Amino acid sequence: MRVEHVFAIVTSMDVDEPAKHLGGAIAMLEQANATLEPAALTADERREALRAYAQAQRLASFGVTALARAARDEAELARTTGTSVGEAKTTLETAKVIEEAPELRAAMRQGEVSLPQAAEIAKAEAAAPGAARELVPLARMSSFQVLKEQARKVKLEAEQHRGLAERQREARSARSHTDDLGMVNVHLRLEPHVGTPIVARAEAEAERRARAAKRTRGEGEHEPFEHHLADAYAALLSGNGKGRAKRPELVVLVSHEVAKRGWSDVRDGEVCKIPGVGPVAPATAKEIAKDAFLSGVFYDGKDLRHLKRWSRTIAVEVQVALELGEPPEFEGVACIDCGRRFRPEFDHVEPYAACGSTSHPNMKPRCRGDHREKGEKDRQAGKWARVGPSPPAA
Repeated sequence: MRVEHVFAIVTSMDVDEPAKHLGGAIAMLEQANATLEPAALTADERREALRAYAQAQRLASFGVTALARAARDEAELARTTGTSVGEAKTTLETAKVIEEAPELRAAMRQGEVSLPQAAEIAKAEAAAPGAARELVPLARMSSFQVLKEQARKVKLEAEQHRGLAERQREARSARSHTDDLGMVNVHLRLEPHVGTPIVARAEAEAERRARAAKRTRGEGEHEPFEHHLADAYAALLSGNGKGRAKRPELVVLVSHEVAKRGWSDVRDGEVCKIPGVGPVAPATAKEIAKDAFLSGVFYDGKDLRHLKRWSRTIAVEVQVALELGEPPEFEGVACIDCGRRFRPEFDHVEPYAACGSTSHPNMKPRCRGDHREKGEKDRQAGKWARVGPSPPAA
């Protein structure tokens, strides 16, 4: 026993510093796990412990990423980390990027960003070197969805001039399979200008079906919207369903200079894109323009802040501005609270019932959940009962 004990001490003295620290950290985590009883903690203590575990996870992800290339291949890394081969591949790609991106490497080393956040930043950094300087601070203060959207925007804008349209066309695909429940799963990858109007029609049809179901069902019997959306896609694919959206099904924003040059290219400071989706090739935009209603948008001309209406109906000019998003980026409609783009609704910042105007500064997009939460806060604050003078006559 004495010899074994001495041997253990001698061995530990020969281990390098990182291994010593890791061994101690693992032992402390094992001890913390052994004594963790969530039911015995107060709500505040559970939240504090959760934050601590999340920090430990972020710190550990740096080591996994920094050492990932020690694995012989993606399969070995997947076995070692207990993840899928796809996730292992993403980790390896992130590992390559952080070697040349000091801002991202430092943020991971200090546990300021998670591995999923780092992976999104790494994709943008690989396409546009230097992007991490902008995205790392965004990751610290914004939701993952907001970071992912911005990283995707940076990546697509950088790749727009590198044959993006051709790669998108080559990437289109369709596949289907039957799952364990016997359900037929269909997966489509479509070019932006093809898929965007299809999604718009399906969501419009789903909204119509949801409203119809609400009228016929009792209170509390509403199906999730995803059920109606599945029925809508099935109806449209089988040639049934109305599927007409109140909003434009496809909006393409093109700089005037692009059209003047003959739709040949897009230069710095210019755009040719679907707001909220991404760039499209000028040649594609030209074909769409042949069969479309054209609107001129002079975002540095008419000041929409002075256009007010005290009714629930949104003026055409305000509707266009809201759908395009804030200039000069024109990134489309996304929830200002969580960044989601699914089923956005336009909310009166100052409630209509409290004499809030239907104007550009007073209308902000929110997803349905955040819209309802904000509305409940307004109701509790007494803003749903009219206060103050009546709005001026139209």
